[in-house]
Amino acid sequence: MKTYRIATIPGDGIGKEVVPAGAEVLAALAAIDSTFKFEFIDFGWGGDYYRRHGVMMPADGLDALRDVDAILFGSAGDPDIPDHITLWGLRLKICQGFDQYANVRPTRILPGIDGPLKRCGPDDLDWVIVRENSEGEYSGVGGRVHQGHPIEAATDVSIMTRTGVERILRFAFRLAQSRPRKLLTVVTKSNAQRHAMVMWDEIALQVSKEFPDVKWDKELVDACTARMVNRPATLDTLVATNLHADILSDLAAALAGSLGIAPTGNIDPERRYPSMFEPIHGSAFDIMGKGLANPVGTFWSVVMMLEHLGEPAAAAVVMRAIESVTSNRALHTRDLGGNATTADVTQAVIGFIGAEVQRKAA
Repeated sequence: MKTYRIATIPGDGIGKEVVPAGAEVLAALAAIDSTFKFEFIDFGWGGDYYRRHGVMMPADGLDALRDVDAILFGSAGDPDIPDHITLWGLRLKICQGFDQYANVRPTRILPGIDGPLKRCGPDDLDWVIVRENSEGEYSGVGGRVHQGHPIEAATDVSIMTRTGVERILRFAFRLAQSRPRKLLTVVTKSNAQRHAMVMWDEIALQVSKEFPDVKWDKELVDACTARMVNRPATLDTLVATNLHADILSDLAAALAGSLGIAPTGNIDPERRYPSMFEPIHGSAFDIMGKGLANPVGTFWSVVMMLEHLGEPAAAAVVMRAIESVTSNRALHTRDLGGNATTADVTQAVIGFIGAEVQRKAA
């Protein structure tokens, strides 16, 4: 029997509710599947840890994570701590420390969810957004001088390297190649950002020649937002820089019904380090502790994690459980217009998994 060592980092806010729910689902799956099991290692890093120690995670935190098979992450964000401290002190420290350079965000309208776009059905909105996750606008290069004076200046420098751009574009072309439509949109802003983004465009053209079966086009990021709303069926796989894809993926999740259902994989495609899986919804302190958080984004992240671990059959079972739950409006949480609780959705998913496995055994 295979044992997967999973690091769980609930982080802040509703992360403390949805990550345990994700672990419950994984444990339930393992309990009825004799081919694998999970060993969970919990790390209580985040805002509470910062209040005690002055840092979001210990200096040797990456070493503690290095040998796990995958990381299940909740959220980073605390209203009493500046956002740049929570983000850079935890999530980005892990992403950059483990060179998880491919951030993958699938988005589609799940059964039973009424997306806000009229004339847009599930077949029209089925996207994967690939986000460069290691450099670009979030490279961390910059600084401030003359603070508090009229001549104060601040810089944030977007760094794009040929290596970083080539590898994320090649990853995106391969992903597009694996999907039925073999369609990729390369998002850019080279009309205004005339150095790094022009290089991005040039490298996209070069890499495209390696994938003659992939149809691709180029779209300015501002025009892409309009296209996502007005012509969603013309999109399939998208690739963009760290900042651009961050913004586009939130729009995509909203168009699919809710940020609460959206998953993320922070992937090291070369598998040198563990990859990290998380919902994109953030810490949502306004509903923390009330049992109102939608765990679907975490469960879909679990699906991505299982696929990454080489367990596609188990991943498919969890995905069918998610679709069964979203199909039932009585199990919609508040963000979807319903009254179901985190526990209601979690138990329904676990119940579906158990019933499906029993049906197969019968």
